[in-house]
Amino acid sequence: MRHKTLSNTYLSMLCAELAMLLDAGLTVNDSIQILQDDEPSRDGKALMQGLLDALNKGSPFSGAMKSSSSFPRYMVHMVEIGEKTGRLVETLKALSEYYDRQVRLAQTIKTSVLYPAILLVLMIVVVLILIVQVLPIFNDVFSRLGTQMSPLATSLMHFGQWLGGASVVIAAIIVAIIVLVILALTIPKVRGGISKGFSNRFGSKGVFGKISSSRFVFAMRLAMASGLDTAEAIDIAAAVSGGSKAVDNKHKRCVELLNSGSTLSEALSGAGILSLQDGKMLSIGSRSGKADEAMAEIARRSDIGVRDAIDRIVGRIEPTLVIISSVVVGVILLSVMLPLMGIMTSIG
Repeated sequence: MRHKTLSNTYLSMLCAELAMLLDAGLTVNDSIQILQDDEPSRDGKALMQGLLDALNKGSPFSGAMKSSSSFPRYMVHMVEIGEKTGRLVETLKALSEYYDRQVRLAQTIKTSVLYPAILLVLMIVVVLILIVQVLPIFNDVFSRLGTQMSPLATSLMHFGQWLGGASVVIAAIIVAIIVLVILALTIPKVRGGISKGFSNRFGSKGVFGKISSSRFVFAMRLAMASGLDTAEAIDIAAAVSGGSKAVDNKHKRCVELLNSGSTLSEALSGAGILSLQDGKMLSIGSRSGKADEAMAEIARRSDIGVRDAIDRIVGRIEPTLVIISSVVVGVILLSVMLPLMGIMTSIG
């Protein structure tokens, strides 16, 4: 794992285990030593040994993490803040929750994309079988009966014959596209450019906007739990959830409202980061001295809102694909069966 970015799952477990050990009164060095002893993988042991070597040289835990080049900058920065404020255990617990949430969000998105993708592939396969394999059989039947299929069925059959003849070329093009996509995703600069372009276009719209706002709220909650002031908490949350121009403009607008004398709840609501209802909850929490608890509840609601938004999109896509596939298959079959039924009726 050394010199490689660690997965969110690993980071969540590591933060939770460290928080438990530190909360029990152990030092950071002893905690890392215990984690190394219990680490099952060779790469994990090497990572822990690297941290121990840096700690034994007098480096703080955040400095050891930074020197390993394996931990995200956001996590290193938050641990550094936790060390300075004396709230390292609380920070690690919040980080564990944060990365666990990222894992669950990624799994939700993957699962939501998988089912529509399977339906789409099945629809394409069924249609291709009909036009490549089934229609030629019906064409032979019509030829023996001394007639022809409908113009639509004939056109689809010719298209299927063209696909069959060009199958090798089409397969080669598909493989080339897949290889190019894989190469683009594995090259950091290309992947970063694609991600930035996508974020600039869709990052503040629909479900992507909800995901961005949810990340901001959760990062804000984590920063507040670590003892940061409002301005620095907003800067950290903006760095985590930003990336697109529209989202970054919301963060700048929030800072401008704060500088002009607005409260945190007014600034977040006025910038469009929080809804009016969530802004009201944060305002009440601030007045009662429980702003961090209010932000935690808002983060929980934002997480639920993102999941509900994804479920609604999937709920629309799946029946739409089923309807489209049913209509396409029905049209193809009717274009063949209706003329055939007419012939059978005239024969009878």
